[in-house]
Amino acid sequence: MWKQQMLVTKRGVFEVFIKGKGAPLCVTHHYSTFNKSGDYFAEVFTSSYKVFLINLRGAGHSERMMEPYQLSMVETIYDLEAIRTACGLSKWGFAGHSTGGMLGVLYGIHYSQCLSCLILVGAAAREYASNSLDCIYHNQHPSYKKMQQLLNKITDVTLTAEERGLSKVERTKLSLFYPSKYHEYFNREIRKDLNRRRLAFFSREVKIFDVTKQLYRIQTPTFILCGRHDVQCPVNYSIEMAELIPSAHLKLFEESNHYPFLEEPTLFKQEVLKFNLQQKTLQLGSQVNESRR
Repeated sequence: MWKQQMLVTKRGVFEVFIKGKGAPLCVTHHYSTFNKSGDYFAEVFTSSYKVFLINLRGAGHSERMMEPYQLSMVETIYDLEAIRTACGLSKWGFAGHSTGGMLGVLYGIHYSQCLSCLILVGAAAREYASNSLDCIYHNQHPSYKKMQQLLNKITDVTLTAEERGLSKVERTKLSLFYPSKYHEYFNREIRKDLNRRRLAFFSREVKIFDVTKQLYRIQTPTFILCGRHDVQCPVNYSIEMAELIPSAHLKLFEESNHYPFLEEPTLFKQEVLKFNLQQKTLQLGSQVNESRR
């Protein structure tokens, strides 16, 4: 189980779950609510990092929203910076999947000097639905209507928890390379919820999201990973980020959709470990050079 901590910051009190040993790594998702059972994505990093899994404003027991703008992506980055400072860390890494990765892009643009590394998985630096027929949220994608129906059921408070849960399973299957392996992938007692208010705000904000012209400002070592068959944030968006972020490294997973950390877990962990070791080596080399001056 993850250790819960209520962290007092200059921007309010935030609920943080901590697990693992090693360099500090922040993990979050733009509209998820976490608890002590953790998160499938965050769990991958606990063998190499000390992971700080964060409930953002309005999620779990974290600070409430007073004004709608406080749920924006930029305001969220300011909250994350306040949390890092309250933890007494001069730097930490950031890992994000999907909309968590989109937050990571913004974090890198605005606060590269506070980040030791960026790990972006199945993400994008701009609005991804209307410009790509490969995206399941594009109205001409063959599974668009089914996805919308399932999303409506997941957020329908008139349905029972069991009915919403079944809809969530079917929705996730649409984003797997092997849908029949759902129960093989999601086989742990990990329970997280979808934050409806944050999702609603994101659904409006993402329509004008495009930071591709600012990606050159990311000076943090960046590792971009994506499933070749990702239907949520299609692979071309990861390729685009890798081309525009200085010194970014890209790894594609040939038998994965939106969840390469579950669909090809061994390879994913190997790649993360390799990246972690590279950063340690670079850091050690930097310290040696500094001592020689």
